[in-house]
Amino acid sequence: MSCIASELAPLLSATVNSTAAATYLCSQLTNVNYAVNSTYLLFSAYLVFAMQLGFAMLCAGSVRAKNTMNIMLTNVLDAAAGGISYYLFGYAFAFGYPSNGFIGRHFFGLKDFPVVDQDYSFFLYQWAFAIAAAGITSGSIAERTQFVAYLIYSSFLTGLVYPVVSHWFWSGDGWGNPIKTDNNLLFGSGAIDFAGSGVVHMVGGIAGLWGALIEGPRIGRFDHNGRSVALRGHSASLVVLGTFMLWFGWYGFNPGSFLTILKSYGGDPVYYGQWSAVGRTAVTTTLAGSTAALTTLFGKRLLSGHWNVIDVCNGLLGGFAAITSGCSVVEPWAAIICGFVAAWVLIGCNKLAEKLHYDDPLEAAQLHGGCGMWGLLFTGLFAREKYVKEVYSDRPGRPYGLFMGGGGNLLAAQIIEILVIIGWVSATMGPLFYGLHKLKLLRVSSEDEMAGMDMTRHGGFAYAYRDEDDVSAKPSIMMKKVEHANDTTPDRNSRAIGV
Repeated sequence: MSCIASELAPLLSATVNSTAAATYLCSQLTNVNYAVNSTYLLFSAYLVFAMQLGFAMLCAGSVRAKNTMNIMLTNVLDAAAGGISYYLFGYAFAFGYPSNGFIGRHFFGLKDFPVVDQDYSFFLYQWAFAIAAAGITSGSIAERTQFVAYLIYSSFLTGLVYPVVSHWFWSGDGWGNPIKTDNNLLFGSGAIDFAGSGVVHMVGGIAGLWGALIEGPRIGRFDHNGRSVALRGHSASLVVLGTFMLWFGWYGFNPGSFLTILKSYGGDPVYYGQWSAVGRTAVTTTLAGSTAALTTLFGKRLLSGHWNVIDVCNGLLGGFAAITSGCSVVEPWAAIICGFVAAWVLIGCNKLAEKLHYDDPLEAAQLHGGCGMWGLLFTGLFAREKYVKEVYSDRPGRPYGLFMGGGGNLLAAQIIEILVIIGWVSATMGPLFYGLHKLKLLRVSSEDEMAGMDMTRHGGFAYAYRDEDDVSAKPSIMMKKVEHANDTTPDRNSRAIGV
């Protein structure tokens, strides 16, 4: 929403100094505009950061109790190590400008920052996205990875790998960005990845895929005959809690990606503006996740004969990961299709992983990688022309979804995004994990893995099952020497043995 003093002055012609009054009013309105949009973005950043709590609870519930402290610590470090690396390097590689189409090269350590179109609230929001990608990867390699490997890969992912991809598709200079500043768009469209089905979820999922492949499955995950053995997480309650926290945070992840809310689309009805698009995005997000959850519930019931809450939670998150790309440019009914297909993509990926003896304790690669890939394709098929013009209004005649009559250019751009993300993440994270493996810095010893890393690496279990110092809590059996019937003298050698 803009205010131009020269246009406002004639309306204040009765005022003694109409030009000065118009200038003053415009400056105040501009300040209000910045304040409202900055507050909206900060609130969205807080919601996305709250997803870290969801990741932590989901991860903790999905692993065995003996590794709870380990996985919780890695989630804390994803945020902490990611914060420093993103501040020093990541943000500059992602959004530093002027730059080339491949990588940014300004704002290292936030030098010469802020600028007119990037403020500290924008940095915080983008950092929250970066650590979300790192959190996805940690789930794939849980229960068998050395602590130092977490530190190395998390810093590398948030400091280089993820920022380069976000530069490609979200920075004004990025070669695949649909709002590229020079208007030289990929296939005349650019790739629409509004909130990161590819940039965030595929990056984290593909990185986790390579980590889990190079490490190999957990001990006992497959028996000597190659049959799958379920190593169930220790707390369904924590999984459900984490899922609801992630659901809550997704309302900052997807609607918040508009970055601003106080923007009019300049048409009728007057009550329809970007605030309406924000609400619609929240609705499509909700419908996709809900549909995926229900589809998974009944699909797994048919396949396994059980109503499994863990599967439902993963299906829900798969629907969210899929809709993240096109949440702002599709109709609510299309979001239902997105969620329905995402559920079957996740089920199919899990079946394939089982056949290939691939072990991912949180199904992170299948969920975020597979469903994120489907989300990009879905956007190329179902993006509506009206919404594409509203959200990406800088270029008339922009391509939209193939099934909506918009041709195949957008779909082609989406396919290119999928291919380059797989290639880039494989070329960077694959060698990193392989190098850590060769240096014996990746996987813990079999003894540590069997005993649990909480005890062997972190000084004790996360849960106190009983207080070893409280003898009153120990059940005991009193055992005495058998005496003759006429012997009434107490035996001094009698003793109590606690069991």
